Amino acid sequence: MIIIGITGTLGAGKGTIVDFLTEEEGFEHYSVRNYLLVEMKRLGMPENRDSMTSLANKLRAAFGSSYIIDKLYEKALESHHNCVIESIRTPGEILSLKRKLDFYLFAVDAEQKTRFKRIKKRASETDRVNFKEFVTNEMREMESDDPHKQNLSKCIEMADYIFRNDSSVKDLLKKVKAATDEIKKIVENDKRKD
Repeated sequence: MIIIGITGTLGAGKGTIVDFLTEEEGFEHYSVRNYLLVEMKRLGMPENRDSMTSLANKLRAAFGSSYIIDKLYEKALESHHNCVIESIRTPGEILSLKRKLDFYLFAVDAEQKTRFKRIKKRASETDRVNFKEFVTNEMREMESDDPHKQNLSKCIEMADYIFRNDSSVKDLLKKVKAATDEIKKIVENDKRKD
């Protein structure tokens, strides 16, 4: 069983990688965003990026920096399939997952204006922002000394595979396919040694 985590900047292509892994590689998908949206609805919170960030930070502060990811990891294990966990945002989450067997972290990034155009096109409930708000949200999530808050810069640094997504989807998926094939070979070789 392989578990791949996805981190990266807003609108960089995390969802594109997830779609490839689920549709082409047969991975099960577990999403921090979906987990938080369910909790936000249950709590009657407005569905926007500020609420999502606030709730995530509160859960991490109350239960530990890897709380949400650990919950998704437990669900992934129950599936007994290769899984992808999307959107890892804190170093504590990564450290928790790296202690587990057959976990690999993918990071994706792209030029800021390109990413803003992508989120405008995507138009999800948390993407309804202007460019200034987009930049402000990103700056808030890029770095923090608080282990319970987002630190995308550090998460990207900690990745096993980092993908630039400034050109075509085809180019991105070619790189993701090569990384996934490499991971499968590593896992297979490890099984042979056992």
